[in-house]
Amino acid sequence: MTTDEQIFHIRRWGEDVGITGENGKGTAPRQYHKLLEEVGELGEALMLGDAIETIDAIGDCAVVLILLAQLKGLRFEECLQSAYDVIKGRSGTMVDGAFVKEGD
Repeated sequence: MTTDEQIFHIRRWGEDVGITGENGKGTAPRQYHKLLEEVGELGEALMLGDAIETIDAIGDCAVVLILLAQLKGLRFEECLQSAYDVIKGRSGTMVDGAFVKEGD
């Protein structure tokens, strides 16, 4: 399955379970809190060195972000492109395992 197909199915799932769509009851603040939960699970998986849980948590974060974008009337793909457009020409250095942009 392509990434576009996966995103399509995630959006459909969000509608089917009532997060998004005409009758959806999901809210952006609640999706944000869900994202924080998933990021916490990701942090735990990373600290434990648990590769399977790391994969699951990264995927869960992506699902939440796709649905959060939809709740805000945005397309995840456009948000991702916007972020890439900002970083593609960015310069900086690696410091303690993280990229630090020039000027920070």
